[in-house]
Amino acid sequence: MITSKTPLRMSFVGGGSDLPVFYRKYGGAVVSTAINKFVYITVNKKFDNRIRVSYSRTEEPANVDRIKHPLVREALKMLGIAGGIEIAGIADIPARGSGLGSSSSYTVGLLHALHAYRGQFASAERLAREACEIEIGRCGDPIGKQDQFAAAFGGFNFIEFYPDDSVSVEPIICKRETLQQLQANTLVLYTGITRSASSLLKTQQQAVASQTAKQKVLRRMVELARQLKAELQKNNLQGFGEIIHENWRLKRSLTSTVSTSKIDDWYERGRKAGAVGGKLLGAGSGGFLMFYAPQERHDAIARELKNLRRIDFSFEPQGSKIIFVHD
Repeated sequence: MITSKTPLRMSFVGGGSDLPVFYRKYGGAVVSTAINKFVYITVNKKFDNRIRVSYSRTEEPANVDRIKHPLVREALKMLGIAGGIEIAGIADIPARGSGLGSSSSYTVGLLHALHAYRGQFASAERLAREACEIEIGRCGDPIGKQDQFAAAFGGFNFIEFYPDDSVSVEPIICKRETLQQLQANTLVLYTGITRSASSLLKTQQQAVASQTAKQKVLRRMVELARQLKAELQKNNLQGFGEIIHENWRLKRSLTSTVSTSKIDDWYERGRKAGAVGGKLLGAGSGGFLMFYAPQERHDAIARELKNLRRIDFSFEPQGSKIIFVHD
């Protein structure tokens, strides 16, 4: 039996520039961090040589090709596992539509557990690349690459996407006190709204591919990612809230599907209650709403948005790892 533990992620600036329709032309960049909310995948040998897959439902298909869960099906095919296996997954956060990259964390964690099941070491780089191949290449999801690399590597990073499809992950080096203050000033609220990231990102890709103005917006968001990285390396948090506020304003302009009137109202009420800036995490239209505000204003913001659920979290330094092995 093998169990993997893989973090979810919180993206601050540059989201959307990791879509191939953009980075293959201009290059992209994001600033993001892994957080201490996890996806756990357990893999075990099944005595009857059949397949059992448990998630929000349970499947017992006759062979790999009949597995309905596309990520599981393609991962087993990629690693050449034909049967005799049981796979179960659980998560700390709603599995889909949260804006925290849960689908990619699931894929990375699944691959990690399967490689360990086969007695193979898999580096973070390999896990991220294979997860991208499964989600984007084999399953055809219109998503970007940031989530897979954030889940595999963990930590607080500047992630860059190059036109040749290569990716670099650069840890942002700053004082421990800087990250502690950043974490303390970050407030996360759950909207209770889940949505399909794939459909939202497909709309965004179509808009970016066809409109020069949208490409300029994303190029400015990449500039903000570089600016935020530079400020953090100088241990300067003074402009953090303004930068993520501008990033959110720009992202909202990409398509009408990024936000809703209800989310806009929550955001403005949060700002009036003391938030300097913020954003909706993920592709948009639901999931988690993040604010950057002095810690002493957090209770006032939470009271103003009392219908939203406050979520405790911390930054997570480690990426996907194997936490249990039993022969």
